Amino acid sequence: MATAKISTVILPRSPKGEFRNEPFTDFTKHENAQAMKEALVYVGDRLGHEYELVIGGERLKTRGKIESRNPARPEQIVGIHQKAGAEHAELAMQAALKAYEHWQYTSAEERASLLLHAAEIIRDRKFEFCAWLTYEVGKNWAEADADVGETIDFLEFYAREALRLSRATTPIQYPGEKNELLYIPLGVGAVIPPWNFPFAIMAGMTAAAIVTGNTVILKPSSDSPTIAARFVDVLEEAGMPGGVVNFCPGSGATFGNAIVEHPKTRFIAFTGSKEVGLDIHERAARARPGQIWIKRTILEMGGKDSIVVSADADLDAAVEGVVASAFGFSGQKCSACSRAIVEEPIYDVFIDRVRERVAKLTVGDPAANPNMGPVVNAGAMQTILEYIETGRKEGRLISGGNKIETAERGYYIEPTVFADVAPNARISQEEIFGPVLAIIKARDYEDALDIANNTEYGLTGAVYSNDREKLNKARLTYHVGNLYFNRKCTGAMVGAHPFGGFNMSGTDSKAGGPDYLYLFTQAKSVAEKLR
Repeated sequence: MATAKISTVILPRSPKGEFRNEPFTDFTKHENAQAMKEALVYVGDRLGHEYELVIGGERLKTRGKIESRNPARPEQIVGIHQKAGAEHAELAMQAALKAYEHWQYTSAEERASLLLHAAEIIRDRKFEFCAWLTYEVGKNWAEADADVGETIDFLEFYAREALRLSRATTPIQYPGEKNELLYIPLGVGAVIPPWNFPFAIMAGMTAAAIVTGNTVILKPSSDSPTIAARFVDVLEEAGMPGGVVNFCPGSGATFGNAIVEHPKTRFIAFTGSKEVGLDIHERAARARPGQIWIKRTILEMGGKDSIVVSADADLDAAVEGVVASAFGFSGQKCSACSRAIVEEPIYDVFIDRVRERVAKLTVGDPAANPNMGPVVNAGAMQTILEYIETGRKEGRLISGGNKIETAERGYYIEPTVFADVAPNARISQEEIFGPVLAIIKARDYEDALDIANNTEYGLTGAVYSNDREKLNKARLTYHVGNLYFNRKCTGAMVGAHPFGGFNMSGTDSKAGGPDYLYLFTQAKSVAEKLR
C-alpha cells in the first residue's frame, strides 16, 4: 500500500439525483471484455506487494505475516500483509478513540461526501477492482463485477441514507416546546467482514459505520486482505482523516478477540459463519472492567437456503434459477441454494433437466471467465469433499462429486448434485458453502414449505409457482429474511432487497435497507421549552 497524504478536509459532494443501482457490465461487448483482460494484466503485474497495517494514518510492519494467495494458482501470492496481534489492539483502539473525538461531530454532509467521492474513484477503476477479486478469491468476471457494483451501491445508498437520517424529526412537536430527535454515533466499532464478498460486505459495513460518525477497526479475512487494503487506499484518496478506519489484518483468535472484548469497543459488525458469530455475540455480551455500555452486535451469519419448485412452475425457469443459485461463485454464498425441494409430480423430470444443465457448466481459472472457479482455499476444499462423501451415503449422486486436478494445483471441485436426500440428512441441514446441491422430494406444496422451514437458519429462499395462492401462502409462512418468487435466491440488490436473515442466520440487520444505519446509531431526544 503506497503511503498517501491524509487530508482532514473533505470536499463536499452531494448525491446526484435519486439512488440507482450500478448497472452490470456486459462482457459480451468487445470493449468491456478487452478492458477486463487489460485490467487482469495490470493487476497481475502488481501481485505480491507487501501491505502495512494502517493505524491512526500511520503505516506499521509486524514480525508475523499473512500471505494472500490466488486459489486458482496457490503458488501465486496476491499480497503480503502484516499480522496484527493482541498487542496491536490497544494501539488501534487508541487511534480510533482519538479520531472519534472529532469525527463524531463532523457534519453528515461531509461524511456522506467521503462515501460519494470513494464511489466515484471505484467506479472509474471498476475493472481494476474486478481483477483484484478474480485473483484474490477466484471470482469470474460477472461475479467480480457484481461485487464491485454492490460496493458502489452501498457507498451511494448509505451516503443518501445518512443525509436522510440527519434530517429526522420527532413525530409531533409538543405544544410550547421545540422537539428534536438526533441519531448520534455509537463510538468505536470492530468491522469483521468475510472473504466471499470481500469488497462489497467489507466496504458496506465500514461505510455504514463511518458515515454515521463512528470510527472503525477493520479486521478483514485472512483470505482476502488485499482488496480491503485497496479500499482503505481509496478512502484516504477520498479525504478520510487518519484513525477513522484502522486497517488491521490478523488472527481472529488473538487480535479479533482482543478487539471484541475490549471495554472501549462499542459495537461489532460481523459477517461470517454461525459458529464465529455466536462466539462474538457471547464475548461481546460479557461486560469487562471499565465498560459502561452494552455492546451492540450486528451479525450476518450462515444459511441453508432452499428453492421450492411447485408442480405448476415454469420448469425451465426453475432449473435455471436453481443452478445459478447453487453454483454461482462455486456455491460460496450464504444465500446460495443448497436445497431444491421439488413436488413429486415433476421430481424426476426436474432431476433430468438439472443434470443436463449442470453438464454445461464450465470450471476453470476465473481469469479466463468460466462459469465456476475454485473454492477459496485448501481447508474449504477438504471440508466440501468430506460433505460430498457424506452425500454419497445420504443420497443418489446425479452430477459431479470429484476434485478437479490442474497443473496449477488450484482448489477446484465439480458442481455436485445429489437426489433422493432426506429432509433431515446432514447435507440437508448443515451449511456446506461449496458447489453441492441436495434435491429433496416433497409430497405436495404444503410438505415442501414444511421442509423449507426445517433448518436452524432463515436467510434466503425462493418459490417457483404460477399459482398466486401458493405464492401468498409462502409470503406468510416461509420463514426467511429474503424471499424471492420465480427468480433465483441469490443476487440481492441494494435498496430493492434489504439483506439479512432470521434464526441462526443472524440479527436480520437488513444491509442495503432504509433501517440499516439505525444499527450504528443511538437516538437522542432533545426538548427545549419555548419562552
